[in-house]
This record gives sequence, structure tokens and C-alpha cells, in this order.
Amino acid sequence: MLKVYNTMNREKEQFVSISNGRINLFVCGPTVYDDAHIGHGRTYISFDMIKRYLEYIGYSVFYLENITDIDDKIIVRAKERKADFLALARFYENRFKEDMNKLNVNSVNLYPRATTYLKEIYEQIETLIEKGFAYESEDGIYFEVEKFPNYGNLSHQKLDKLETNREMAKTTKKNPHDFALWKKTDEEPYFPSKLGNGRPGWHIEDTAITEQYFGFQYDIHGGGLDLIFPHHEAEIAQMESISSLEPMVRYWLHTGFLNVDGEKMSKSLGNFITIRELLKEWDPMVFRLFILSTHYRNPIDFSYKALNQASKNLNRLKKTINNLIDFEKMIINYSSIDLIDIQTFEENLNLEDLKYSNNDTMLKIKKLEEKFFEQMNDDFNTPRSLAAVLNFTRHINDFINKKAQLINDKKISTDELDIFHEFVVRILKFFTAFEKIFKLNLFEKEDNNQDSNKFLDILLEVRDKLRKEKNYELSDYIRDKIKELGIKIEDS
Repeated sequence: MLKVYNTMNREKEQFVSISNGRINLFVCGPTVYDDAHIGHGRTYISFDMIKRYLEYIGYSVFYLENITDIDDKIIVRAKERKADFLALARFYENRFKEDMNKLNVNSVNLYPRATTYLKEIYEQIETLIEKGFAYESEDGIYFEVEKFPNYGNLSHQKLDKLETNREMAKTTKKNPHDFALWKKTDEEPYFPSKLGNGRPGWHIEDTAITEQYFGFQYDIHGGGLDLIFPHHEAEIAQMESISSLEPMVRYWLHTGFLNVDGEKMSKSLGNFITIRELLKEWDPMVFRLFILSTHYRNPIDFSYKALNQASKNLNRLKKTINNLIDFEKMIINYSSIDLIDIQTFEENLNLEDLKYSNNDTMLKIKKLEEKFFEQMNDDFNTPRSLAAVLNFTRHINDFINKKAQLINDKKISTDELDIFHEFVVRILKFFTAFEKIFKLNLFEKEDNNQDSNKFLDILLEVRDKLRKEKNYELSDYIRDKIKELGIKIEDS
């Protein structure tokens, strides 16, 4: 049974969906005023994996992630660039989605934008005013936190002990902890409404969007640890005050912080790394595996040494799969067994379809599968499940090396060959399930065309230099060898 760590209760709980077989998942999305950084990558890779695992074990998951496209940071950046704020937001939204696709973070079902749900935002604010949880002041409409006794439960803080960095002098609110639902302003951009000209607060967009799609209560809300207070506290206060139902969310899941070489990532320290910058030099799947090599709740320390280790592990996984496929071909060439159609594995991933033979090799695979899913069911423990797989690759490769030699020497019986074939089918089926969850492109063929083209460019550049130096003998030799590859060179 799956257990998840619920931030609200600070303990692992058995996971039970509100609607049998269906899960509604909401994760706080980006504020689109700049390129996404590797901290964003940490959170969204983690929740992409969580959705994939939930679907693998049989749930239907609707994954919603909002886009904050109206915010002070967006407005400031747009003014700096003398651009329309929505045009700027759309530009960075598109770049964010491009980055996510490169990281295989493509399981989100919908990216609703805040500005598309202004009507729903107005309605929630009006309801909160009518119920006495919100009040209007000169500069905005605020939620009165003292009216909501459970405020602080998620962050495990008492209201009278809450710290604040807000300056009361800048607002006309009653309490420094009261938060804005609507910010009044006549300065562009603003939205006209019965609430007065202004812009929505940050917290209200999330509850307006989730109510629209999930209703007042749903299964999972996710985000980074930094969002627990005040953002997620404010969401709970808003939604539960509107609905009079609790809990708003059954399970709260939060990802740990990402540091760079032991320090908090920031532009002032010069260690701020965008996803785009990183992917200029690194395989996106190396970064994805690096993220999944640490438990989603734990802090993660980014370093190039850690990326190098992730790269080695990724290559190890790919090499093992290639060895399995080559070994299977060797078995086919030696016998009349039908070739495994790797593509059909995607159609039926139930590992129980195949029966285990009563031999040591098959029992070891069974133990691997049990260990893997035991760890994944323990709050999505990817580092331990991954460790089990990486450790088992040694056994796989040793097995292949020894048995391939027996086949080459033709010292193999039909019964042994059947066992070898069962081994290949079973372990490839497991790796297909692993790929379904971790999504590391393990079965994709390496595309060497790009590297080949770069090498050809270098070769042509060298030949040009030889011709300038009037070394025609060597330059003609290079031309002739390239011609043998079917590539014609025209000299000017």
C-alpha cells in the first residue's frame, strides 16, 4: 500500500483517494517573468514522477499547474523592457514549457492562467466579504486571519507567534498577517471590477482555479517548502472559509530546497543557474536522474560532481538495456524463439503477467521488483528504488557475459536457453515499467548524427587550412576520403 508524508500532520499516512481510482493533483506553477531555474526543475521533475507512479499503480490522475501571469515582478520586468506585461508573461510561459518538455516534465494536464479566471477570483472575494472573513480598506481587500482559527496549522505556528516582515505603514490593513485578496490601483495594468480597479492577490488565484476544476476539496496539493507559509496557509484559509468544509486538501506534499555547492542559490552569490543554461552543456536526462537520486522531501545539493555521477548512472542503465537487447538477439539467432517486440511492453505493463520459473535467477528478479515497489510505495522513495536497480545491473551484466560465452561455445541446452530467454523478457519488462515511472529515455536509440556533423565541420575546417597552406596532397586526400562516404565537396 502506498504511504505518503503529509506536511499537515508531519507523518506518513496510507494514501486513500477521495474518489475511488481518481486523483486530483494541484501544484503551484511558476510566476512567468524570467527563465525557470534548476530549483523549479527540482520541484516539477519530482511531481512529474509522482504523477507517473500514481498512474502506474492504477490511478487516473488529473494534474493541474497554474501559471501566474499577473504579478508585481512581471509588471516591473515589463516596464524595464518597455513591453506589454501579458506579452512578456506569454514569452516566458512558452520558454518554461519548452524547458519542462526537455526534462520530460510533460504529464501536466492543464496550465490555467490567472488572468483567465478573474471572474472566479471576484466571486471568491465577494463570498469571503459576505461571510465576514474579508474586509475592504483604502488600498485593497484583505483576508482577516484572526477570523480563521486554523491559520498556521500547516506550518505548525500559532498566530500570535507568527513572524512578519510586512510594514504596517505601507498598508491600511488591520493586522500585519492579513493578506491581500485584491490590490486597488489605478496604475496600469489594472482590471476594472465591482471591487474597484486593481489586481488580484497571489493566493486567491490558486483557490479560484482549483475550485473551478476540483471543487472545494481534493486529494493532493504540492509545491516547494518555501510555499508552506504564507502561500499555502492562505489558500487553506480562503477555501475552507468559503466552503465551511475541511480539509481543503487531503495530502500536502512539499519538495526540499535546492542549494548549489552547499549555498542557497541566488543571483547575488553568482550561483544562479537557469535550466536553459544548464542544458547547453548537459543531457536533460542527466539532470532529471540527478534530481530523482535524492528523495523529493530532502534538501538537494547541486554540483557538477553530482551531475557527473548521475551521468555515469544513466549510461550504466542504458548500457545494461542495450546488453539485454543484444543478448536477446543472440538467443534468437541460436534458436527458434520469437523476437521480443519491445514496443508491446508499453501496452501491458503488469509484471504479474509473466510467471516465475523456480530457479535462482528468476527469484532474484522477483526480489528486485518487490524491493523497487516497496521503496516507491514508501513516500515515492526514488533514491532507494534507484539504488536497488543500479545494484542489480551488475548481476544482469555478469549473467549476460557468462551465458553469452556458453552460447558462443555452443555449450547450452534447450532448457537453459529457455531460462535465458525468460530472464531477458522478465527484466526488460521490469525496465519498461521503470522507464514509465522515471522517464529517462532509456530505450531511445542514440542519435550520433549531431556529433558526426560537428566532426565533419572540423574536418572541413582543417582541409581549408591545408589548402591555404598549399598542402594540396593532404587536403586532396581528406577530400577523397570524405567523397567515399558519399559526401561531395565543391572547391571554390
